[in-house]
Amino acid sequence: MKSRHVSYVAATLAAIWLPLTAMPALAQAEVLPAVRTIVLDAPPDQITRQFFGQVRARETVDLSFDVGGTMIRLIPEEGTAVQAGETLAELDLDPFNRAVERATLSLDMATREAERTETLATRQAGATARAEDAITAREMASLELRDTRAALDDATLRAPFDGMVAVRMTPAFSAVSPGQPVLRLHDLSELRVDFALPERIFQQIGQLDDVRFDALVAGGQQVSLRLVAFQPDTAQVGQSYRVTLAFDDPPGGLLPGASVTITAAVPAASQAVAVPATALVADAARDAVVMVLDADGDDFILRAQPVTVVADSGAGLAVMGLDPGTEVVVAGAHLVRDGQRVRRFTGLTMTEE
Repeated sequence: MKSRHVSYVAATLAAIWLPLTAMPALAQAEVLPAVRTIVLDAPPDQITRQFFGQVRARETVDLSFDVGGTMIRLIPEEGTAVQAGETLAELDLDPFNRAVERATLSLDMATREAERTETLATRQAGATARAEDAITAREMASLELRDTRAALDDATLRAPFDGMVAVRMTPAFSAVSPGQPVLRLHDLSELRVDFALPERIFQQIGQLDDVRFDALVAGGQQVSLRLVAFQPDTAQVGQSYRVTLAFDDPPGGLLPGASVTITAAVPAASQAVAVPATALVADAARDAVVMVLDADGDDFILRAQPVTVVADSGAGLAVMGLDPGTEVVVAGAHLVRDGQRVRRFTGLTMTEE
């Protein structure tokens, strides 16, 4: 039993002693820290922003009669396309026709009276003042006839332009007053888009004439837009300007009220290179630096490169002082130092033998 115990102790001591004797040899092999890196892309030629806009007609007007009466006809239904000059609604024309007939008879009578008194005044058988009054009465009767004929024409509501009926605002066979809205009509000769442009982004973009606008509509189709108007007063909420664009070639099936995604592209103002925020560290003077990898055989040596941080795109960070294609540390940059030898992190892998 005693010999067996001695053998067990000896084996245990050997298991502990042998790794300890091998440790100096292992420590002699330098293990380089691994860093995660990226290769910087070239700066973009343009800066893009996306906004959400709403399609509207060139004009949307509420049509009404200039005269009052009973509306006996309201022809188009909502969503109906109409042509310029097409009859949309009509009042009861009988009162207007009777007014025209009365005005015609009054003009005939006034004309006869003016001719009679003028003849008498020429023969010095009547007063000249009476003849002048008769002529005035004839002119007033002529004006009355013109007014009644205009009222008769106004009793029929016609489309002022090619468009689409949006809303029927007054039912047929109802009494309407002058100026009371009857129909709402969209002018679809040009489809436009309104969107809100934040003041901060407008200051970055500058002149809107240099911006290229495109719209992404339903179905993934992208169409070009052109600038129509810019409202220079900001909204009370959000400090945004209203910008109006128009479709050069509107896609079919697009109607007022539809939502579209607007992409605004403007040439880049600088040649700054985009970097992740984790790549930036501060040196002893609190200036921004980036750890650049310089090849040294199979490994790399770090070089602290001073940079100037900018954000001209309004999103993310970009730096001046680095060339495209430069490889920099993006994870753990604050844990390494200038001149340190490192290796590139290639992932957590294990090699089985």
